[in-house]
Amino acid sequence: MKEVFVFVTESLGWLDSLLGSAQYFPFLLLGTGVFFTLYLRFPQLRFFDHALKVVRGKYDKEGAVGDATHFQALTTAISGTVGTGNIGGVALAIYLGGPAALFWMWMTAFFGMTTKFVEVTLSHKYRTVDANGFIAGGPMYVMERRLNMKWLAVFFAIATVVSSFGTGNMPQSNNIASGIESTFGIPVWLTGAVLAILLGLVILGGIKRIVRFAEKLVPVMAIIYFIGGIGVIIFNLPQVGASIIAVFQDAFTGSAAAGGFLGASFAYAFNRGVNRGLYSNEAGQG
Repeated sequence: MKEVFVFVTESLGWLDSLLGSAQYFPFLLLGTGVFFTLYLRFPQLRFFDHALKVVRGKYDKEGAVGDATHFQALTTAISGTVGTGNIGGVALAIYLGGPAALFWMWMTAFFGMTTKFVEVTLSHKYRTVDANGFIAGGPMYVMERRLNMKWLAVFFAIATVVSSFGTGNMPQSNNIASGIESTFGIPVWLTGAVLAILLGLVILGGIKRIVRFAEKLVPVMAIIYFIGGIGVIIFNLPQVGASIIAVFQDAFTGSAAAGGFLGASFAYAFNRGVNRGLYSNEAGQG
């Protein structure tokens, strides 16, 4: 078993060196967002008011085609981003890349809004609806129906399934189980089993049950997240100004090893910041 664990770890490390840690990756990811932002003339700013109206239900129509309301679709999307990537991912980025990594996470988030906008628009445009009203969409349908690259669509679908275990399930369940074990002494396998059962009860009900569950749970998650974030800022208010200065000061110069983080060059801080930004908001995965 130990040999298998070592093999999997080394394989993932090799794959990360080709993709996530490669210097071209953050340039492509952030560059795509910059291109779409300029080409579409900053839609994340121009359409922000319209987006709020959509979420509030102004454009919801009775009997419209679809399995979810606009608000349910939003909460379902947010449910996959508010979690480990926003908490542990940010802390890890700062630890590895210094304060500058946070700056590049901000940049990835801002320009990633447009990337996400394009992803969702294309997925919606090329989705399919069968005779029973079942709706299927996503980047794989764009690849197949618009680019005529079915092989790439199949590859993307398989890669997404594999990725769902690595970034979509294991980090979250592991963090929950580890936290409960250290606090209450409950075995990790027991927590994992309970989580699996609860998850099964939700997803076996199909997309309609998923969106109804997300609609009720995600707002509570978001409120707790914001309260926690504001609380951290309030309790550390004297350090906020110096922290912001450090973020912008090190953004293009890198940082020396000090305090609770390792030293990092500009290139490494840029790489880790953009990578953690992707993990945090998922803009660019589709």
